[in-house]
Amino acid sequence: MTVAAPGYAPRRTLPLRVEIVRQFKRRRTLVMFGLLLALPWILVIAFQFGPQPSGQGQSSLRISDLATASGLNFAAFALSVSASFLLVVAVALFCGDTVASEANWSSLRYLLAAPVPRDRLLRQKLIVALGYSAAAVICLPLMALLAGTLAFGWNDIQVPGTGEMIPALDVLPRFGIVIGYALVSQLVVAALAFLVSTMTDSPLGAVGGAVGLWIVCNILQAVEALGSLREFLPTFWNNAWLDALMPELDWSGMAKGASVSVTYAAILIALAFRRFRRKDVVS
Repeated sequence: MTVAAPGYAPRRTLPLRVEIVRQFKRRRTLVMFGLLLALPWILVIAFQFGPQPSGQGQSSLRISDLATASGLNFAAFALSVSASFLLVVAVALFCGDTVASEANWSSLRYLLAAPVPRDRLLRQKLIVALGYSAAAVICLPLMALLAGTLAFGWNDIQVPGTGEMIPALDVLPRFGIVIGYALVSQLVVAALAFLVSTMTDSPLGAVGGAVGLWIVCNILQAVEALGSLREFLPTFWNNAWLDALMPELDWSGMAKGASVSVTYAAILIALAFRRFRRKDVVS
């Protein structure tokens, strides 16, 4: 019978605060958050130097041409141009670099020899990675809202496609729904990157693998011959959050997208734990 060392308690190993501080001090964390916080201001400068939309014709009803109509319009535009790639890279970086980086530094075996139970190690790292991913997804639209409001004013939002005006105070709570849905839609990226991270000792491979598979899903989504099968792709419902900014709030698309994302994420995370329990970390 194995007897634990005096004072050893598995639940006290690898505290969350330790992992949070370790990840925060990583250069890639600071660089990524710096980029996410700087992007809205870069877009503001780009709009200041570029030609201003006339506000007439069908082209003005696109989300890009309505970006300067108000701070909320600008925030919606910033989220739309970043959700399909930049936020994907950020989430994949935080979740794909967790276990793979420890294996790459040869520190994973020492963590397990501490001993930190495998399930606890994986759970603690996943919680911290999801926390930083959530912070990344939240900080960009909030900074865009601040930058857009300062640059273009706190005006009523103009709905893309129809051009209808909705009072800003009525849309503000819906913007919380938009951010919440963006978080849920990125769960697939987080889970996929985390799974690949348990399968390789190359952080770049884990991040690149997750981003690459996400790009493949985007390509398949454009193949109309697949018909309704495209609805099962995690990327198909990426822009369903636009329904939250319409005059009549429509939950159907976001509900389908959320169910697909949560299902894929649950399966991928379960596979990650199953894989890591059997993983040889000695070699």
